[in-house]
Amino acid sequence: MNFKYLLTVSFLIAFNAIMFAPPPAPGGPGCWPPPCVPIDGGISILVIAGAVYGGKKLYFDNKKRKSL
Repeated sequence: MNFKYLLTVSFLIAFNAIMFAPPPAPGGPGCWPPPCVPIDGGISILVIAGAVYGGKKLYFDNKKRKSL
């Protein structure tokens, strides 16, 4: 039950961060060097997924250790 709740909350936070982010300002400063690559797009999702996976591993390892 707790894992499903954590997964749902993580998904909703990631969804809100991606979908409701403010658009960039028009006519803002350009980037240098020319191949402008946004870094935050995928990394934040990977960090959230890693935190969820780590939490799951800790939960099941503790549960397994207590049953022994």
